[in-house]
Amino acid sequence: MRRRLALAAVLLAGACSAGPAPSEVVPRSVAAPQPAGASTVTAAPGSAANPEPGCDATASLRPGPLPPAGQMPAGSTMEKILQRGRLIAGVDQNSYLMGFRNSFTGEIEGFDVDVARQIAKALFGDESKVQFRVVTSAERIPMLRSGAVDVVVRTMTINCDRLRDVDFSQVYYEAGQRVLVRRDSGITGVEDLADRSVCSASGSTSLGNVVDRAKTTVSVPNWTDCLVMLQQGQVDAISTDDTILAGLAAQDPYTEVVGARFTEEPYGVGIPKGQEDLVRFVNGVLERMRADGTWRGTYDRWLGRLGPAPAPPAGRYRD
Repeated sequence: MRRRLALAAVLLAGACSAGPAPSEVVPRSVAAPQPAGASTVTAAPGSAANPEPGCDATASLRPGPLPPAGQMPAGSTMEKILQRGRLIAGVDQNSYLMGFRNSFTGEIEGFDVDVARQIAKALFGDESKVQFRVVTSAERIPMLRSGAVDVVVRTMTINCDRLRDVDFSQVYYEAGQRVLVRRDSGITGVEDLADRSVCSASGSTSLGNVVDRAKTTVSVPNWTDCLVMLQQGQVDAISTDDTILAGLAAQDPYTEVVGARFTEEPYGVGIPKGQEDLVRFVNGVLERMRADGTWRGTYDRWLGRLGPAPAPPAGRYRD
């Protein structure tokens, strides 16, 4: 009986309690943390003060006839890759449609990824003989310079500054920079960013193109980080190539791409400096993709939501 009375007293005391002290009450909302590596940028990244005289960035080396798969010229860069047994390609895994990891299969897919697979197919006769190494925008040039990858196929804009450090194939896709916003933002293009905040990826040409056009520019490692910041209200817009923005918009129906292109972004396959034979070989692969319809089929598969397939970029060569 005494035990029952004691238990009743404890329950009654709990029921009459006024609740936790104010210091123990969890706040209704807290500021969302920024993605790792996020930073505010106040000036455009430095560029080469003296570009090479007469630099024609998008003119590459003329390809010769492609050798049969599995039969690369003795002593060539391609033969070394063949002997290794796989092509090592730097790609993205965070740019839906261009280079992303399929959440169902775990495989990396996209337009850029298919271009890398075509290079492997031309080398080995088997497009699966490629090892994908995930790189951020800022890691592309360091990975090529260190020899950690054979090629980079990752929405990489060809320009004269980058040609100081790496070589490029001919242009395989022509993109342009635009703006992604929430549908209720009232922003209609880059001209409306003067009193707004915008997000771009570090190491991208997009960052330099927009930093002087916005009140605040935030730099992050990956484009999906930008999308999270937009969804959380930490930035007002994202600005980069329309190919990347289309992939972000496809992941969030409450966003939209606005405004006209305000830059031209010619994509090329990045190749380590001094490997002219590999540059010519990759250019031969890209020529074949245009001629046999592979380029158009790849566009329709991944980028058809941007509209009907344009004509593939025409090859431009300096010798």
